[in-house]
Amino acid sequence: MRRTRALSVLLALLVDPVFATAQAKDMTNDERHQVDVMLSQVSGDLTKHYYDPKLHGVDWSAKVSQAREQIKQEKSLNMAMAHIAAALDSLNDSHTFLIPPRRPYVLDHGWTVQMIGEKCFVTRVRPGGDADTRGVKPGDQLLAINGYRVGRDNLWKIEFAFNVLRPLPQLTVTLRDPRGEERKVGLEAQFRQRAHLQNLDMNTIQKMVLDEEEWACRQRIRTVEYGDDLMIAKLPSFMFDQLELDKLISMGRKHKAMILDLRQNPGGSVEAEKWLIGSLFDRDIKMYDQVGRDSTKTIVAKSSHHPFEGKLFVLIDSKSASASELLARIVQLEKRGMIIGDRSSGSVMESRRFSYSAGIDVVMFYGASITDANLVMTDGQSLEHAGVTPDEVVLATADDLANGRDPVLAHAAELGGVKIAPQDAGRLFPYEWPKD
Repeated sequence: MRRTRALSVLLALLVDPVFATAQAKDMTNDERHQVDVMLSQVSGDLTKHYYDPKLHGVDWSAKVSQAREQIKQEKSLNMAMAHIAAALDSLNDSHTFLIPPRRPYVLDHGWTVQMIGEKCFVTRVRPGGDADTRGVKPGDQLLAINGYRVGRDNLWKIEFAFNVLRPLPQLTVTLRDPRGEERKVGLEAQFRQRAHLQNLDMNTIQKMVLDEEEWACRQRIRTVEYGDDLMIAKLPSFMFDQLELDKLISMGRKHKAMILDLRQNPGGSVEAEKWLIGSLFDRDIKMYDQVGRDSTKTIVAKSSHHPFEGKLFVLIDSKSASASELLARIVQLEKRGMIIGDRSSGSVMESRRFSYSAGIDVVMFYGASITDANLVMTDGQSLEHAGVTPDEVVLATADDLANGRDPVLAHAAELGGVKIAPQDAGRLFPYEWPKD
């Protein structure tokens, strides 16, 4: 039932009248042919490389035939591609999805939202953005977007549909403030034009380099130290190199306890994950069995020569995904430390990215992420759709969000021997908005 509800939401989103009518122009015959080629290329690699040759019992040939017929009837390029995305979504796999052609622009509605427990909240509002000017506040509960009720099962599908498949410049959101009052708010996105690769000049190249540097800066590991008692490390992703990790662990060894904050960490490099796990144990650790289409491989993290041996606390939330979830569960299974926060995403598979192009005069570049392995933990279970349940569930309230408090980090710090007020914990790692 959970799978059916989540899938029906995405299918409903893809055929929403807003999608169908908010289009710049009708699709040309060349574009229709390109989408048909897209369907064939993605389908071909899926049937060759998907880890389950039975495709979970999905009649894939029927799905492809249905999508092809729908593409013939569509007038919108975006809607035509959406039918491919819907076919892939029928596998109910977090790591198998369409990567549509890159948009020539970026949309920003000026807020971030996230599931906390079973409710969705506005967690941040960009100063001066449209959400800010229209009175949206951190701590507001998000009930619906464009009429679609929001929950753990469908939030990522709604965001994928509205932000990736068919970015919408206007959203109508239903909010409930901490006093319990409900209201509807229309949000207008800010546009930022991407650089055109066909007409590169020095200014454009410089802007692209600055954008890349800004992104890399936001992925850096940030730390705060409290004497020799505690070090807190905020890891935005697993995109660090071994030199950065060695520096982190060297700092950590000077402290009795360490907090790894993996909240909102979507994962990243498998090698970086292995390095970090190896730096937390004094022995080699079996991470999981990588169950592929034709074989099963055991993945092991090799212990480093000088691992961190103090108390360990790992923070996770509903946006902790993939490598973050794996690390948290390994620490939990090996009884190496304590996991604190909210149940994680449940998006744990291993996939390959396939890149394609279609067209001659006008070339369309796109891709697909296709799962080529399931990851089975040492307890015989997969984390896909299940996630990691913390040893201690600690959730921020609407009032905490509205006042910038972080009770999760404050509680973990206290367990690590350092008293930090939730208000002060909320200021330790200020959120860095992408620049305009």
